[in-house]
Amino acid sequence: MHRRHVLAVCALALAAPAFAEAPALLLAKVYQPGLPLADYWVSEKYDGVRGYWDGQRLRTRGGESITPPAWFTAGWPNAALDGELWAGRGRFAQAQSAVRSQEAGDAAWRQIRFMVFDLPAHPGSFDERLPALQTTVARMGQPWVQAVAQHRVGSHDALHALLLRTVRAGGEGLMLHRGASLYRAGRSDDLIKVKTHDDAEARVVAYLPGKGKHAGKMGALLLEMPDGQRFKLGTGFSDADRTTPPPLGSWVTYRFLGTHHGGLPRFASFVRVREDMAATQ
Repeated sequence: MHRRHVLAVCALALAAPAFAEAPALLLAKVYQPGLPLADYWVSEKYDGVRGYWDGQRLRTRGGESITPPAWFTAGWPNAALDGELWAGRGRFAQAQSAVRSQEAGDAAWRQIRFMVFDLPAHPGSFDERLPALQTTVARMGQPWVQAVAQHRVGSHDALHALLLRTVRAGGEGLMLHRGASLYRAGRSDDLIKVKTHDDAEARVVAYLPGKGKHAGKMGALLLEMPDGQRFKLGTGFSDADRTTPPPLGSWVTYRFLGTHHGGLPRFASFVRVREDMAATQ
C-alpha cells in the first residue's frame, strides 16, 4: 500500500453497507475465579465459525447467509440450532474458508462438522435444553452434526487441569454454561469462556501510516471495541498484512494481557480477521 494511499484512507469516513440482521445470540463473558462451578456444565471451546440454523437457513453470527452443499442441511429440523462449524483442532482457517466461499464444494464441506451446543427457541433452562438437544441431534442421524459433549467439574483446580489438557491437545479452551439459565441474547454469566489467554474482537475504523521499515505501508490499525472505545493495534502483523491490511469495517481478533483501568487492552497483538462477523459501522 502506497504511503499517500494510507494517509488518504485514514481521512475517509466509513459508509455503512447493508447487511442481513444478525441473529440474537447468547454470547460469552470471560472466566473469573470464584465462579460457582457447581452451577455450570463444561465443554470444549471449538475454534470454528459460529453457525446459527434458524429453521430454514444457516447464518453466521453477523447474519450473513452460509451456502453449504444441499446435502449438508438436508433434513434439518424447523427448530433453531446454535453451534460451531468446525474443521478440527487447529484448523480454523479451513473452516472459515469453507464457510466464506460461495463455491466451496463437497470436498471442503466433508471436512466440516456442525457442533451443536444449544437450542435457542427451547423455553426451558439449559439443564432442560441439553437432553432435548441431544435427542434432536440423534434424530437427525447425520455424522457431520454432533451434540457438544457437556459434563461437570468438581473444583477450580480440576477446571484448570482440564483446560491445560485441552490446550496441550490442540484445543482452544473451555466453555461454561449455567444449567439454570434460559437462552438470552447478549453477554452474561450464563455463558463463560475459559482460555489460557485473553482475546476479543474489534472493528477496523482506520489505518495509521507506518514509519521506518514500515514506511509506505500500514503501521497500525485503529480499532473500535463494541463499547465504542478505540485503540491502536500495531503488533502481530506480517509484511503481507501491512501491505494488504484488513478491510475497513471488518472485525479482527486480537490477543491481550489484561486491561488498563479504563478497559482498554494491554499488550494487544493481532491474531486474524474474523470474516464471519459482518462489517458494520
